[in-house]
Amino acid sequence: MYILGIETSCDETSASVLKDGKKILSNIISSQMETHENFGGIVPELASRSHLENISRVVLRSLKEAEIKKEQLTKIAVTYAPGLVGSLLVGISYAKAFAYALNIPLLGVHHLYGHISANFIEHEITFPAIALVVSGGHTCIFYMKHYTSVEQIASTRDDACGEVFDKIARELKLGYPGGPVIDKISKSGDPSLFPFPMPRFKSGNTFDFSYSGLKTSVLEVIRKNPEAKKEDILASFQKAAIDLLHRNTLKLLEANKIKTLLISGGVACNSYLREKFESLREVGYNVFYPSPVLCTDNAAMIACAGYYLPEPEDKLNLALNAVPNIELKMT
Repeated sequence: MYILGIETSCDETSASVLKDGKKILSNIISSQMETHENFGGIVPELASRSHLENISRVVLRSLKEAEIKKEQLTKIAVTYAPGLVGSLLVGISYAKAFAYALNIPLLGVHHLYGHISANFIEHEITFPAIALVVSGGHTCIFYMKHYTSVEQIASTRDDACGEVFDKIARELKLGYPGGPVIDKISKSGDPSLFPFPMPRFKSGNTFDFSYSGLKTSVLEVIRKNPEAKKEDILASFQKAAIDLLHRNTLKLLEANKIKTLLISGGVACNSYLREKFESLREVGYNVFYPSPVLCTDNAAMIACAGYYLPEPEDKLNLALNAVPNIELKMT
């Protein structure tokens, strides 16, 4: 089975061919980082225009690198939600035309399910499992009974974790995206110098996250302490941000008596995060995360998700449309 995956939810134009849901034959990613860097974040109109310019080239290159003909494809999987609506529409429109021309099934993939599925490519997973997805746009925890049973059990009430990394990096003029550069600079800092507080909720879902308060605290320290070393501030911030992820995730693992943890999303590349969660192995947990290239937005994870999803009743799925924001829930 050969599956073509297409991902255009934000600023990466990506296409990938997977064989039997596991073997990556190609995974082409065209980044727009240089386009958006000067703005300190993604400009939606520029992103969708870039997708239009790149998608045909990226898809054809993925087929060439996979060394297969388009007629050998079994089905196509494309991200339909959530994301920038213009960017999503470019990928969906292209995927529809491609599937229609080949008369093969088209599957719409929720972007967060794609991130979770990145773990399925490289690891054999035992269910039930808890899945933590943490990126520039999302910070969520899911309960999974099996591959296609996913229920959100916690999320951020305000900013996403990776979003705060980007905003703090922008304040310090470190460039975009902020995650990798903060991770690098933090290695030479003292994380104990600025003990930023972690939120605790007394009502509602007490497993939820909140990063707006931490963001405000860090920005205040930066502005009030111009002589402070930025590596110390960033090391302290990174520790607080990741420790919050670790605290809430561990609580949910314990509450649900689950030993399998899947971590994915761009922030899963963070070295301190991996070090922190690796410690769970010492107390009996099975912790999985994808290789760094599969943590950030890519089409291999979308193709893998398509491998596990059932085919739609309407094979060509012509009614598929972009949905900018929708919760992931699969039963």
